Amino acid sequence: MSRIEFGLIALLAAGNTLAGEPPPARQKELVHLVRQDCGSCHGMTLQGGLGPALLPANLQDKPAEGLVATIIGGRPGTPMPPWNQFVSEDEARWIVDKLMTGFPP
Repeated sequence: MSRIEFGLIALLAAGNTLAGEPPPARQKELVHLVRQDCGSCHGMTLQGGLGPALLPANLQDKPAEGLVATIIGGRPGTPMPPWNQFVSEDEARWIVDKLMTGFPP
């Protein structure tokens, strides 16, 4: 088997991870991060606090890419810090998708 064939097999085996779907163990970590760390400002139930509510009804008119950019880069001049040291862009996309459809408990 050539290196190229091996690489293609490895890419195919990675499946959902390539599409931005974190592995189940990482998903649990991300849920914990959002509930605890984001929840410290956005409310433990994500219904708002220092930061705005992160519920589907509050996010429905927001562009997903803008929310991803906010997670990764923060919002200068506000208390919203960048989280790029803790989550990848794909993970931020996964978080936004889950926030927009109802975040897991």
